[in-house]
Amino acid sequence: MLPEQHLKNQTNSNGASALDASQLAQLQQATANLSSLQLAWASGYLAAKSEQGQNAQLAPASAAVAVAKTLTILYASQTGNAKGVASQLAEVAKAAGITVNLKNVADYKAKSLKSETHLLIVASTNGEGEPPDDAIEFHEFLLGKKAPKLPELRYSVLALGDSSYEFFCQTGKDFDERLKALGAQQVAPRVDCDVDYDEQSQEWSLTIVESLKDELTQAAEGLAPVIDLPVTAGAASQYTKQNPFAAEFLLSQKITGRDSAKDVRHIEIDLDGSGLTYQAGDALGVWFENDAQLVDELIAALSLNGDDKVTVKVASESQELTLKQALVEQLEITQTAPAFIEYWANLSQDKALLAVAEDKNSAREYAANHQIVDVVKAAPAKLSAQAFVDSLRKLTPRLYSIASSQAEVEEEVHLTVGVVQYQQDDNTRTGGASGFLSHRLEEGQKVRVFVEHNDNFRLPENGDTPVIMVGPGTGVAPFRAFMQQRDAQEAQGDNWLFFGDQTFTQDFLYQVEWQGYLKSGLLTRIDLAFSRDQAEKIYVQDRLREHAAEVFAWLERGAHFYICGDMSRMAKDVEAALLDIIAEQGQLDESQAQDYLKDLRNAKRYQKDVY
Repeated sequence: MLPEQHLKNQTNSNGASALDASQLAQLQQATANLSSLQLAWASGYLAAKSEQGQNAQLAPASAAVAVAKTLTILYASQTGNAKGVASQLAEVAKAAGITVNLKNVADYKAKSLKSETHLLIVASTNGEGEPPDDAIEFHEFLLGKKAPKLPELRYSVLALGDSSYEFFCQTGKDFDERLKALGAQQVAPRVDCDVDYDEQSQEWSLTIVESLKDELTQAAEGLAPVIDLPVTAGAASQYTKQNPFAAEFLLSQKITGRDSAKDVRHIEIDLDGSGLTYQAGDALGVWFENDAQLVDELIAALSLNGDDKVTVKVASESQELTLKQALVEQLEITQTAPAFIEYWANLSQDKALLAVAEDKNSAREYAANHQIVDVVKAAPAKLSAQAFVDSLRKLTPRLYSIASSQAEVEEEVHLTVGVVQYQQDDNTRTGGASGFLSHRLEEGQKVRVFVEHNDNFRLPENGDTPVIMVGPGTGVAPFRAFMQQRDAQEAQGDNWLFFGDQTFTQDFLYQVEWQGYLKSGLLTRIDLAFSRDQAEKIYVQDRLREHAAEVFAWLERGAHFYICGDMSRMAKDVEAALLDIIAEQGQLDESQAQDYLKDLRNAKRYQKDVY
C-alpha cells in the first residue's frame, strides 16, 4: 500500500478521515524533501504531540521530573562536521522524548563522567591522529590516570575521519577503547566514517535513538514524555551542506605573476538573497562538478559506455543516472582513497599495484599522487559500470578559508584558491574543485555553497588584543578577513603578519592591500620569507626565530597566535619554532615550554586552521 493510500484509509475514533484532502496535500508537500533522519525526527515529534494532546490534563508544568535519565551527547569538532552530526542526533533524540544534554567537549567537565549513565560521542580527528583543539584537555583526562572507573556507563562513539590519512579516525578510536577499558558498556559498536559520512552517521543516529528510546523515556504513570524541542535562531539561513545555496559566481582573478610556478586565484561569490552570514575565520563549502573531459577519458580507459545506466544514492535515495552523469555530478574521481588502490590491485592483479597496496603507507602515497583515471590506466581491468560506480566514494564539497569580512564586502564572500595542477605522464591533472572554480566556471553562472563555521579560529573578542598571524601561500586568506574585520571595528590591537612564498615579484599575494594596511597603521609589522629569492631557502619559521625576543614579548603581553596553511610540514615547523622560542626566551625546559603552549591553546590564544 502506498503511504498516501495508508493515510487516506486511517480514521479517527468517530469514523471520520484522519486527514482531509487539503491537509494530506500539505503534509505531503511539507515532507517531500526531508531526509530519513528528518523524517524520523518529524515522526517522533508528531507522536509526542499526539501523546501530549491526549494527556494534556495529566501533565503538570513540572513534568520534567518524569524523565528517568539524561542522554549526554558530546562533540569534538575542528571545522564543524562533528558538531553538525551531534546536533542532528540531539534533535532526533529530543523528538523521541529523550532528555538531551548536548555539549562541546570543551565545555564539559570531564569529572562528570562518573555520574553519567548514557553517553554518545561524535569525534573528528585533527592532523595526524590528534584530537581537535577543543578536545585536547578531555582527551588527556580520559586517557590519563585520573579517569574514573565507569561500570554504570553505557556509550557509543561515532568517529569522523579521512582514510587518506594514516591515523584514520584515531580520536574516536581512542575514546572508544579508553571508555571500554574503564568498564563502560557499548550501546552500539563504534562507527568509523570516511569523508562521505552522511549516510553512515544517519544510520548510527537512528539506530542509537531507537535502541535507547524505551529505556530513556520511562516516565511516571500518566505523564507524557517531555519534549525539549530544538531552537532555531530566527536569523539562521536555511542553506547548509545538505541544502546548499546556488550563488552567483562573480570573479576568478589570477593573483600570481605570469612567471610564477603557481596559479592562485582570488574568487568572489555573491550570497545575495541567501541569508548566509559568516565570521572571520569561517570556511566556505563549495560543491563542484568533475571535468567532463576527464570523465570521458576515464570512461574510455574502462572501455565502458557513458550512456550505461547505474544506480547511485543521492540525498539518501537511490537514483538511476547515466554513467557519465554519475561521474560528473556524484562521484569522487580526482581524490583517490587508499581503499580504491587495494580494490583495484585485487581486481586487476597487476603485480606493481599489488606491491603498492600491500603497504599502507605506500598505498596512501600512491593514492595522493594519482587520480582514479591514472590508476585505471596503469593497471587495466574489466568490470561493469555499476561495479565501478560502487567502488568510488561519493563526491564531497571542498572547504576554503574565507578571505573576506562581511563588514567590508557585505553580501559577497571572497576566497583565495591555489589551483592544484601537476603532470602525470603526458597529461595535466587538475584538482576537482580548484579546477572548477578557476577554469570551468564562468562569471554569472551558479555555484552551490554553504558556510562552515569554525569557532576554533576566531579573532580575540577584545579589539585591543595583539595578534600574530603566520600564513604562507594561500594560508594568508583568513588573515585578509581578520584585517578587514579589525579595520571595520576600529580595533586598536597590534597586528603582525608572517607571510612567505616562492618569490617576491611573482607570489606576494594581496601585496598592495598589505602595503596599504602598513601605511595606515592597521598592520603593525610584516615579515616576509620568499624561499627562492636567495641561494639559501628561507621560510616563515626562520623569520619567527630571527625575531624570537619580540615574538615572546608579544605573547607575554597577551597576543593570540594563529597559523593557517599546510598541515604536513609548515604547521609542524612553525610550532617547533614557537616551542623553541618559548623555551629560549622564557628560560624554560622542554616540558615547561609544552605546558606554556598548552595553556595558550586552552585559552584560545593558539589556534590553527591547517589542511
